[in-house]
Amino acid sequence: MLELVPAQLGIPAGPELLIVLAVAVLLFGANKIPKLARSSGEAMGEFQKGREDVQQELDEMRADGDEATEPATETAD
Repeated sequence: MLELVPAQLGIPAGPELLIVLAVAVLLFGANKIPKLARSSGEAMGEFQKGREDVQQELDEMRADGDEATEPATETAD
């Protein structure tokens, strides 16, 4: 009986990477690939910056929430 093995998806390496690069050159042309790579890098940088900003805001909200939920200590007059 034939067993089906689940497809393993991952980062292409070796011959697969060469095929992907060849297709990219055919689709975009050799002159546009550096521009495409540069804009992709800038987009990833903006995404990371936005993610860090959101994480910082969430951390601040958690810190503010922790301060609000602490029981108040009463002082005797």
